[in-house]
This record gives sequence, C-alpha cells and structure tokens, in this order.
Amino acid sequence: MSPTTSLDEVITSALDDRELRYEHKEPGRFFVTLPGAKKLQTNCWLVVGRHALVVEAFVCRKPDEAHEAVYRFLLRRNAKLYGVHYTIDTTGDIYLVGRISHHAVTADELDRVLGQVVEAADGDFNTLLEIGFAGAIQREWDWRVSRGESLANLQAFRHLVSES
Repeated sequence: MSPTTSLDEVITSALDDRELRYEHKEPGRFFVTLPGAKKLQTNCWLVVGRHALVVEAFVCRKPDEAHEAVYRFLLRRNAKLYGVHYTIDTTGDIYLVGRISHHAVTADELDRVLGQVVEAADGDFNTLLEIGFAGAIQREWDWRVSRGESLANLQAFRHLVSES
C-alpha cells in the first residue's frame, strides 16, 4: 500500500468521524470546509506531499489599510498557534499553513490541527477586519444607512463607526 493510500484512509476516516464536509476527487488531495461563527466557513486544503501532509487555509484577503499593524498582529499570533502559522501569498492574502510529518498523521493530530485552523481563522477574523478594513467598514455602514439597509451583520463593528 502506498503512503498516499494509507494517509488517505486516515484522513477520510478522521473527516467522516467529525462529520466535516470535504471533497476528495484525487488521491492525496482533500478540500475541507470547516464551520465557524464569525467567519462562517474556512476552506482548507489537505495535500499529501512527499514527506508531509500540507495544511493550507485561506483566512482573509489582503488588507486595504494598516498593513504593518495587521502583520504585527499575525506575527505575534504565530507564537500561540499549534501546527500552523500565518503567512501571506504574493498578492498579500492571508493564509494559515502547516505541515504534519507522514508518521505523525493520526485522527487525533488532524483534529488538533484542524481545530487550531478553525480557532485562529474564526477567532481572529473580526480583529483582522477591524485592523485592515476599518475604512471599508465605515463606508459600508454609511452606504447601508443612506439606503435604509440592514446593519445586522455589521453590529460587531459598531464601535469602529462614527455616525453623523
């Protein structure tokens, strides 16, 4: 049995046991949808590489503003994360990435790492928006008020808004 086949079985079993939604269209590649509260879902790739299982999750697009403050937050947050860390791609979009050695891939380890992905992506989401998108939040708030639109999903950011 190839390493990919046995790892695929471990990953499939772990995802099924946790009732997570995923696609597995080719050996060694899983596209997992992790549920959240603030960030309603986090899409995460699990890819069996030559020596390790690669974990990669999109968190947030490139911030519009306060880049230095966003990156400072991410670097400080990295010190508290288990199995994954924040990084940015060439366009500045924010991801969580990690690697698990083949011999360390177990259902329990996947649970810990995917749990960390959810905790970080979901738990840090509003903070990242507050730091990197405050101006956009203010513009969206103003636009909705001017049109009489609902502000329900912006209430978490009310403290950022100056109402005139």
